[in-house]
Amino acid sequence: MAQNQSGQQAGELMNIAGDVQELMSNRPLEDDVALVTGGSGAMGSNAAEALGALGASVAVHYHSSEDEADAVVDAIEEHDSTATTVQADVTDVGDVEAMYQQVIDEFGRLDILINTSGVMLKKPLEEVSEDEYDRMFDIHTKGTFFNLREAARHMNDDGRILNFSTTLTGVMTGQYSVYAGAKAATEQFTKMLAKEIGDRGITVNTVAPGPADTSFYYPDETEESTELYKSMSIGNRLTKVSDVVPLLAFLSTEEAGWITGQTIRINGGLAD
Repeated sequence: MAQNQSGQQAGELMNIAGDVQELMSNRPLEDDVALVTGGSGAMGSNAAEALGALGASVAVHYHSSEDEADAVVDAIEEHDSTATTVQADVTDVGDVEAMYQQVIDEFGRLDILINTSGVMLKKPLEEVSEDEYDRMFDIHTKGTFFNLREAARHMNDDGRILNFSTTLTGVMTGQYSVYAGAKAATEQFTKMLAKEIGDRGITVNTVAPGPADTSFYYPDETEESTELYKSMSIGNRLTKVSDVVPLLAFLSTEEAGWITGQTIRINGGLAD
């Protein structure tokens, strides 16, 4: 009996390994349309190109950097996938609504949303101005919320929604109160929306990277703080874009349909 069970388990493992290999070698998103907000940034551009490599048609959102967004479109088209740019200020609800209508008008559907739009602020709480507070919450909280609202209204059944938060919601570093506070709301939006639209087969998850080796990170950090964050991870390094993008790609596929309402931290053990 034990031998039969062992043989059955080995067969299942072989089947699973084959499924994974097939997923990586084929174009599982061939018929899907994705929107990536912040698609001209370091994380967004790599996520958009990864989806294109998996076959998706991709709308690359940008706020002001049209040339950078055009470069992302070019990279996606090198994978024989279709791509276009869409401009919007995510803090303007009218802009957000128009962006989704443009995607629907151009592609006829929406299957995947990855929300990466964001800005950083590192400052002691007592020094944060009202304007800085409003900007953080307008971009990270209001912007995310109304993107989620439009996605819930327009997305096809069995779609995938991925939001971005930060490991800072799970570690006490100080000086990131307004940034981490604005991002924390995203994790709650994720849980609630996952329940509300889960019966349509749509999954909603949040990815929360650790301090990442990108241009987004460095303006607010010093050599000393960088070394501290490195020392807190298992590999004595910062998070890389290449640590995050493969998970985004997988969570966008059909095979990730049983993962929803989760905040997944990618930080090399820096925080739980």
